[in-house]
Amino acid sequence: MADKNILHMLTPTKHTSPFDVNMALDAGYDAVLTYNNVTLDEVTGLVQDAIFSRAPKIGARTGMFFGGKNASLALDMLAKAKKALVPPFGISLFADPAGSFTTAAAMLACVEKLLKEKKNCTLQARKLAVFGATGVVGYAAGVIAALEGAEVTLVGYDGLERVSNSSKEIKNRFNVDVRSADGSNESKKSSILANLEVALCAGRAGVKILSFAQLAAAKQLMIVADVNAVPPPGVEGLDMQANGDEITQHGTLGLGPLAIGNIKYKTEFGLFQKMISATKPTNFDFRGAFAFARELNA
Repeated sequence: MADKNILHMLTPTKHTSPFDVNMALDAGYDAVLTYNNVTLDEVTGLVQDAIFSRAPKIGARTGMFFGGKNASLALDMLAKAKKALVPPFGISLFADPAGSFTTAAAMLACVEKLLKEKKNCTLQARKLAVFGATGVVGYAAGVIAALEGAEVTLVGYDGLERVSNSSKEIKNRFNVDVRSADGSNESKKSSILANLEVALCAGRAGVKILSFAQLAAAKQLMIVADVNAVPPPGVEGLDMQANGDEITQHGTLGLGPLAIGNIKYKTEFGLFQKMISATKPTNFDFRGAFAFARELNA
């Protein structure tokens, strides 16, 4: 009898994401088990319960997924899980809280492709800001961009405090510098845009972040991307399927949520399939997701 591919999904929240459950089953898992309200201290016991029930030679047939709505906690759970492994026993691990790591990876992979193909440059040294940076997608996008050498600014819709705290955490955790800026009113957002080359919108669903007038005034802006697929769009006038369309007279290119979502879907689905097909245990966080999204979008 063939060994089953089993995925254990852990989340610190009340509910496991139905999106992730569907995705994992459609990717090919035989069984998906969900664990809700999981604390960081409980990860070690759950991991060791999972690894010792199967022979080391089929460890890769077992996977553990970390969800929730907090990027830092998901990364801490992933790190805790790695430390809990007892060689030669092992399992595959994947963190993607609220789909944020695969969404951020897809957004940056799409932005990078447009920069290369239409602006003859890369993310390296680009002046880039993340609007909606206090959310999980914004956090992950900011880290990916900073690790790729962009000059990143996290913009706070409610002032500086929360984005400043995120900037400090990113420095401590990843040893990259990101700036923080107050984007609590339209004038401040316009001032930030004036010096930007790339604007990433990762705000809450159904909230307009940037107006067309603000974009039209941003003469240096090469690309604006938005992950919000719930009306109104985060970027006024941006078509949801835009994938490099010129949207201002200065040549700013628009990247809409459905174009990003297509790569996001393929990234999460594909990483689950990589776990299933792996002959040795593997693990993925936003870095693995970005590398794979790049490959898919090449």
